[in-house]
Amino acid sequence: MPNTLDALSKFLEREKLPETYRAQARDSFIPFIEAIRPKLAAAGRVPVLGIHGSQGSGKSTLAEFIHWYLQEQGGLNVALLSLDDFYLSLAERQQLAAKRHPLLRTRGVPGTHDISLALETIATLRHIGAGERASLPRFDKACDDRAPESSWPQISGPVDLIVFEGWCVGATPQDEADLKLPINELERSEDSDAQWRTYVNSCLAAEYQDLFAELDYLLMLRAPDFNCVAAWRSEQEQKLAQRLAGNVQASALMDEAAILRFIQHYQRITTHCLNTLPKRADCVMALGTQREILNVAYREGS
Repeated sequence: MPNTLDALSKFLEREKLPETYRAQARDSFIPFIEAIRPKLAAAGRVPVLGIHGSQGSGKSTLAEFIHWYLQEQGGLNVALLSLDDFYLSLAERQQLAAKRHPLLRTRGVPGTHDISLALETIATLRHIGAGERASLPRFDKACDDRAPESSWPQISGPVDLIVFEGWCVGATPQDEADLKLPINELERSEDSDAQWRTYVNSCLAAEYQDLFAELDYLLMLRAPDFNCVAAWRSEQEQKLAQRLAGNVQASALMDEAAILRFIQHYQRITTHCLNTLPKRADCVMALGTQREILNVAYREGS
């Protein structure tokens, strides 16, 4: 442990994380990783560790930490995937919006991902052997489009673990009756007939369940409530703006009004997950408003 915590300084520096992350890693993340390693090893196939967390919850950073810890400290070959990296291209979403509903131009909700590519990528990672390589798809959020395939990172086989994170990973569809009433201004003004949310829910009920069936273990980072998620998402965009200051790619970034509209696309499923996923996840880390970990609870038998 001492050597690991010393090496952690490099990870904190690389990810530009506060010193408080060291305590989170020591007290919560490393014990979690060590607790589930035997369960992942017993999966009978290259395991997929799913990480669910609302926007701004720190799920991507945690996925990076697990990747670093198991690869650099544990000697495992870990593939890191994000649901975000499987978004349909901008052109594909424009076509979908014209065909189905204008709101589908905005990336994020079920129906705006290439699930076939995600399943194909997981299958490839599970089967590549020594001397073989696989590409890991990437999406450029600043440009709101899929990154050129030539720029995708590659991983050599064999792979020991796949970490798969995303804002709706593990989500289940709502009952049809729950879709009738709008829950925010976006749904009231731009989806008054419920066509958009019905389509999104139908996608979540179909191919997304096929994708989530590939998970061997599911960790949930549970936010306090949706208001907190909205604040985190705004903070996230501000940090991205600072990072891209003066960059031509910053043209795709959002102002405060755009952010408020943007997050309403995800309110329905985020709230549904906050209400339902804690009962289904193998492990739930309850977060405070500053993303501090208040409690770690394992499902019985997990």
